[in-house]
Amino acid sequence: MLIRRFLTAGTLAVALPFCAHHACAHEGTGHNGGRIADAGPYHIELVTRDRRVEVTIYDAKEKAVAPAGFKGTAILVVGGKPARVVLAPSGAGLAGEAEVALGASPKGVVQITGPNGAAASGKFN
Repeated sequence: MLIRRFLTAGTLAVALPFCAHHACAHEGTGHNGGRIADAGPYHIELVTRDRRVEVTIYDAKEKAVAPAGFKGTAILVVGGKPARVVLAPSGAGLAGEAEVALGASPKGVVQITGPNGAAASGKFN
């Protein structure tokens, strides 16, 4: 019984720093003033202004990835209802327009699909 407790505690001690690092490693403000989330092998930055949604995609080294070949969808909660925004390459990232004003920090998910067809998503709380 003592060995089981030790192994469980040891497993948690090893797992917690890893999970905690990934859960909050990229929270905060991004290069464009938006919020950052992990999305598969990428980091994505979400910026909302009125109805406009802008998403910048970064690689693991925090360098912006060209948006050519990417597409995406933002599903953001506004007034308790989901607002679905189709995202397409625009400038240095992906962008789209919502049907309603979103506010500065809506909660939701951004799903992206890369040129190779692989999909990833990032959650914004």
